[in-house]
Amino acid sequence: MQPFTRIQGIAAPLLRDNIDTDTIIRVERLFNAVPRADLGLYCMESLRHLPDGSPDPEFFQNDARYHGASILLCGRNFGCGSAREGAVWALAGMGIRCVIAPTVADLFAANCFQNGILAFTLEQTVIESLAAAVSTDPVNRQLVVDLQRFQVGPAGGKPTSFSIPPRRREALLEGFDEIDLTLKHRARIENYGSRDRKLRPWIYATDS
Repeated sequence: MQPFTRIQGIAAPLLRDNIDTDTIIRVERLFNAVPRADLGLYCMESLRHLPDGSPDPEFFQNDARYHGASILLCGRNFGCGSAREGAVWALAGMGIRCVIAPTVADLFAANCFQNGILAFTLEQTVIESLAAAVSTDPVNRQLVVDLQRFQVGPAGGKPTSFSIPPRRREALLEGFDEIDLTLKHRARIENYGSRDRKLRPWIYATDS
C-alpha cells in the first residue's frame, strides 16, 4: 500500500450530504467482474450526468478546474450505506487520496484506511470555506494535506489542524494495513507462542 505522509493536490468540492456507497459504485459493477483497476471509470456514475444524458456541469469531474483532483471536500455522512470496500477501490481508481467531510461513515472510513486513503472530519464551515477558495482562486485550488503535522490548508496559506486515531495514522504513514501492523510484532507473537506451548501443551493440536 502506498504510504501517505504529505500530499499536495487539486481539491474538488462535492458538498452533497448522504452520498452512500451505492452512489460511489453501483453494486452491479462489482458483480459484473469489472477489474479493480477499472472501477474508477464508474465511480459516482449516477452523478456525472443529467437526466437527458448530458454531463452535469455541477459534478467536479466535468469541470476542467478539477481535473486530476486527489482530494475531495464532501458533505455530511459521506460513505453511508452498505460496507462495500469496492466504494473505496473506485475512489482510489479515480485518483482520490484524501476525503474530508463534516462526518464520514465509520465502516467507510475504516475501509479507506485499509486502502491507503486518508479520511477525516472538519467542521462544515471550514470545509465550505476551503471549497469556496478552491472554486474561485486558481492559486489555492491545490491543498496540502500533511499527516505528519496533522494539518490541511492551501499551499502557502494558513493550515487547519485535524486528527485521526494514532493506529490509523501509523498505518497510513508506513503504508500498512491491519495485518502489516500486527506482523510488526511477529517476534513477540512467536515468543509468546513458544512459551505458551511449553506451559500448556495440551491445548495445541498434534500430528498424531
